[in-house]
Amino acid sequence: MESPATVFPHSLMPWKTFSKRNGERLSYQVLKEVLVARTPYQSLEVLDTAAFGRCLFLDDKIQSSEMDEYFYHESLTHPALITHPNPRRVLIIGSGEGALLRESLRHNTVERVLMVDIDAEVVRACKEHLFAWHQGAFEDTRVELLHGDARAYLEETEEVFDTVLVDATDPLTGGPSYRMFTREFYLLAYSRLSPEGTMAVQAESTDLGVHQGHLSIVQTVKAVFPYVAPYRVHVPSFGESWGFVVASKSRDLASLTPTAVDQTLDRRGCRDLRFYEGQVQAHLFCQPRYLREGAHAPIITDSQPLLIV
Repeated sequence: MESPATVFPHSLMPWKTFSKRNGERLSYQVLKEVLVARTPYQSLEVLDTAAFGRCLFLDDKIQSSEMDEYFYHESLTHPALITHPNPRRVLIIGSGEGALLRESLRHNTVERVLMVDIDAEVVRACKEHLFAWHQGAFEDTRVELLHGDARAYLEETEEVFDTVLVDATDPLTGGPSYRMFTREFYLLAYSRLSPEGTMAVQAESTDLGVHQGHLSIVQTVKAVFPYVAPYRVHVPSFGESWGFVVASKSRDLASLTPTAVDQTLDRRGCRDLRFYEGQVQAHLFCQPRYLREGAHAPIITDSQPLLIV
């Protein structure tokens, strides 16, 4: 059930605050409550903020902002797509904003994008209120949208994809996404990829002190795929650097030079990106020692999932 939009006078502007980690909170001054609702799976808020423009919050955590969403979405999409020599079929899991659709469809090799998101109400709200994110991508004839459990879908389908992009929400205790972060899930994704298939996943915060979840995701993907590369990008609206992992069945992303990255993007028609490029990729994949030395992190399984309180 959703509440009507509320615009606050300057003297009464509230603050949206949530706990980022034990002992630390982030606050955003709210100019307008565009949408406040509760779906069958999570709480949903679309808020206009003073610092970052329109923002999406799920279960009280910021998911993306109008100011810097492309930092996140370009970084999650393009490394996996350029690692594949000819990605035609793309599966997107989650990413209700539609920004991964937008970025995937930039590649002129892509013929089909299937997006599976469990929460139809979130997707509906994003279609209506977050046009700057999806830019009409939901209406592209190459797109098919399904609402349901993506893991169950992969267990039942026989379709093969060239690239899988996993933008599941954080594995919160009691939330809908924790089963997207286990070895069993990555084995399932591997089985639905073509011989040169690639996968990229959002892999939690890489900030010192809260990076153990990221390290466990990296080790879990490494237990399944032969070529795995973790990377990170600082997202200002998150107040921290966010981690990702790209994996491939047959090709090491590290073999792509910045020039090769730029040439691939240009050849595929991706000429108007706002963040990602060859030079940026070289920076994203340069990991500090505390992340490079995380091989001891435990592997995540269905019986021992990663859960964030």
